[in-house]
Amino acid sequence: MASSNLIKQLQERGLVAQVTDEDALAERLAHGPIALYCGFDPTADSLHLGHLVPLLCLKRFQQAGHKPVALVGGATGLIGDPSFKAAERKLNTEETVQEWVAKIRKTGCPVPGL
Repeated sequence: MASSNLIKQLQERGLVAQVTDEDALAERLAHGPIALYCGFDPTADSLHLGHLVPLLCLKRFQQAGHKPVALVGGATGLIGDPSFKAAERKLNTEETVQEWVAKIRKTGCPVPGL
């Protein structure tokens, strides 16, 4: 799949809501593979269904010849919910977050080959 088509396909599926400079991205993708990443906050001891869409997007880029990286944060799991909801998520201890990161790393990525 051509990389220029990849962005269009992801947009058509509703998986990309906004691109800062779509023309520059298309031009860069036309020059060969890129490295890209997606970060995941450790809010539990495993990934959940809400993580699937960004992981599948990374997989689509990988299938198009790019180099995806899935990152699991550490400090981001300590700071709570920045979404300004009425009920913020509970602040976790550093030890708890480190345990969750270790468990997520141990179980690995749920998308084969990523």
